[in-house]
Amino acid sequence: MDLFGLRCFVEIVRAGGFTRAAEALGRTQPAVSAQVKRLEESLGGPLIDRSAPGLVLTELGRQLLPRAEGLLE
Repeated sequence: MDLFGLRCFVEIVRAGGFTRAAEALGRTQPAVSAQVKRLEESLGGPLIDRSAPGLVLTELGRQLLPRAEGLLE
């Protein structure tokens, strides 16, 4: 599991979206999106429901969030 991918995921949740997370991380939105996509592929499923309005975590995303925050502290 990639720590930067986890950092991107946590920042997306904190910032409320990919664009604001990218700005906070000093990266482009496509770069942050690609990091999360790789993380999702390594975990075997989506973390964020991209078809829903706003930022909605999947069950996998909800389970990962506290673990990711703990690892990054």
